[in-house]
Amino acid sequence: MDFSLTTKDVEAIYRSPLGAAGGLAVTGSGRQHAHHAVRDRKLPSFAVVLVERGQGWLETAASGRLSLAGPALFWLFPNRAHSYGPDEAGWDERWALFEGSFTRDFVRLRLIAERHPVVALHHLDDVARLFAKLHTDLLDDTNLGQASAALMLHRIVISAARQAASVAGDRRQERPDMAAIVEALRQRAMQPLDLAAFAAEHGISPATLRRRFTLETGLPPKAFQLRARMDHAKQLLATTDEKIETVAAMIGLDDPFYFSRVFHEREGCSPREFRTRYRRV
Repeated sequence: MDFSLTTKDVEAIYRSPLGAAGGLAVTGSGRQHAHHAVRDRKLPSFAVVLVERGQGWLETAASGRLSLAGPALFWLFPNRAHSYGPDEAGWDERWALFEGSFTRDFVRLRLIAERHPVVALHHLDDVARLFAKLHTDLLDDTNLGQASAALMLHRIVISAARQAASVAGDRRQERPDMAAIVEALRQRAMQPLDLAAFAAEHGISPATLRRRFTLETGLPPKAFQLRARMDHAKQLLATTDEKIETVAAMIGLDDPFYFSRVFHEREGCSPREFRTRYRRV
């Protein structure tokens, strides 16, 4: 069932997701000048609220009570109690409801985080345009309109994550060299990794390196190294005629049986099957 509501102060659209749109579906969108708080509410889907102007607060079990001032946005997670609202002057907000399997990737990749739901925005115009386009697409009650609305929501997630990362980078003055450390490991990924020696080379302890590296990339150093090796192995399998054991040695694994087992665990097929599938790509 679809429902749209427009008044002087509130504009809202609600859509039933398309049966085939399992990846990402926008099920609602709106804007308003809000004066009242939402208290102890649970939604069945994800939501994002953009505060364009004004200030107020957000409270969830995961984040506690947070103050926020526009321009900012915050994420709400399904089936989680939340409360939020503006101060006495109210605030201008846009919002969207969304669901689908892609949300698991947003969470897994830490593009949205339940413990850190608020994102301060330095480029409001870019995000506001995405919200406006999403709303227009949702008004177009067609398959194409809903698909385009989902694309806009995906872009909102990416834009907010980039702005959050930029702020986090400004605050991480104590580790300004992490990007260089990540690149150094990427360049040496085919070589044996002595984590203690690598950490000492960069003037930090192995535990600190592991923690900061994981924060930067989402993977601990050895898992990052293995992913880089497997990616290079796929390139070699698809673009050369080197034997499997040679490919294993070229990525720093002397045991071709171990290489084949790890490759199969990660890719769901053997190195030989991968080469057959992608040799001409």
